[in-house]
Amino acid sequence: MSRPVAIRFHGVTKYFRQENIFSAGLKSLVLNLPQRVRHASHYGQFCALDGISFEVFKGECLGAIGRNGSGKSTTLGLIAGVLRPSHGSVETQGHICPLLELGSGFHPDLSGADNIFLNGVLLGMTRREIRAKFDEIVAFSELEEFLHRPLRIYSSGMVARLGFSVAVHLDPEILLVDEVLAVGDLAFANKCLAKMKSFRERGVTIVFVSHSPDAIMSLCDRTIWLDAGKMVDYGDAREVCEEYRRVMSC
Repeated sequence: MSRPVAIRFHGVTKYFRQENIFSAGLKSLVLNLPQRVRHASHYGQFCALDGISFEVFKGECLGAIGRNGSGKSTTLGLIAGVLRPSHGSVETQGHICPLLELGSGFHPDLSGADNIFLNGVLLGMTRREIRAKFDEIVAFSELEEFLHRPLRIYSSGMVARLGFSVAVHLDPEILLVDEVLAVGDLAFANKCLAKMKSFRERGVTIVFVSHSPDAIMSLCDRTIWLDAGKMVDYGDAREVCEEYRRVMSC
């Protein structure tokens, strides 16, 4: 019997206007300019994803690896529904929790406690649900002493901690994670990874974008390797990550 599919990409191509090549930052632009220029069309567009097809089964963890500007974050944006494909189709089954822009719904003049309620409501929780999970969210963030101070005094790492802590208490069916483990100290990174492993054990579908082959191999079943919008490889996480590491070290 075939496994139920949570996410399906079928021939997905995504174009952006050419001026958006700067949106990924200067470092990404410099490192990936040759590929981006090659993909620019006569109509002032560049191809962020080029005919990508893959499936993610329910309860599976899929990794996505590749250099800056390869199309990983675009893939997550398409799954989350914040982007639409230029060609092809994206299908999802289940409530999606995107950990993409951690803390993007926070207000700098409100306290950490108030921002927990604000962000939780924006992510679809009721105030009653937030109150019931409030102590767990705070404990996970390890920010108790800053809870009643305005967010503007928080470091970027502290904001990301609070954002991650709110998001992972949403009970998602599909979890989208974009480089969360790059934020904060090693102990908190390990805590985030353990939380995602607990989601996996509960049957939550996860798509995990990372530059770390080790992090992907520790969590994921299969992996897609993207480069300049094209899929280089797609298969067993360890095999794909080891080949990626070999190529990147040459």
